[in-house]
Amino acid sequence: MPSKILQRALYSIVLVSLIIPGGIIIIYLIYTGEDSVTFTFDTSVGTILILYYIILFFTLISLVIYWFIGQMKDLLAMRHEKKKAEIMLLQSEVNPHFFFNMLNNLYAMVDKDPLLAKEVILKLSDIMRYSIYEGKNELVTLKEEIDFINNYINLHKVRYHREIDVQFTVEVEDDQAKVTPLLFIILVENAFKHGIETITHNAFIHLRLTSDTHKITFEVENNFEKNQENMTGIGLTNLRRRLELLYAERSKFDTEIKDDIYYSKLEISVK
Repeated sequence: MPSKILQRALYSIVLVSLIIPGGIIIIYLIYTGEDSVTFTFDTSVGTILILYYIILFFTLISLVIYWFIGQMKDLLAMRHEKKKAEIMLLQSEVNPHFFFNMLNNLYAMVDKDPLLAKEVILKLSDIMRYSIYEGKNELVTLKEEIDFINNYINLHKVRYHREIDVQFTVEVEDDQAKVTPLLFIILVENAFKHGIETITHNAFIHLRLTSDTHKITFEVENNFEKNQENMTGIGLTNLRRRLELLYAERSKFDTEIKDDIYYSKLEISVK
């Protein structure tokens, strides 16, 4: 508040200093009927006036620059808040259908295998807690993401009443390296949704997470039914937008289809 009051006071001083002399001259010309006006000053007074208006001019320029910088800061802050809000919205869109499916499975599991049901409830609780709380953070450790993906895979294995080939290979130099939460899981979800959930025999998902001092790489390979119309959907659109907002040129995301194999690769440059 004080800074705004001071700013307004300075604006007022500048405006008054400009308006009053001009107003006096205009009134003088109107009432005298003359075409021009001549002022005679002592040299020292003239020098003071010249210095005053020079200072006034630079003060005005400074105020304009100050105002412009303030406007730019406000604009950047608004853009940052908008970007942050969009990222939070995209993170909240991580597919919720998995949780509903697991709850339905739990309902049937409670009577058949109570011990397994308890184990599943704990894992499901961990996943929901991570999605809701850690998912709001700007960064998490690779270890946290790895644990989350492992829990997700294990819960999926419980859902299916058949053997499924899911492999998750981890080769990271530093599992405390930081990464945005809930990026990798979108690719894992996509692989389950369009792969194992639609194939009755010989379905597989192979995941590989690697990292060094320069780059984090996450690769997913899975087979799928060739007659599927869409292998991408909103999940991958969501992922691309988040990468654009968060990493821009520091990320690279590619997908490829060969016969009935879908391959995706996400690379993130480490700062």
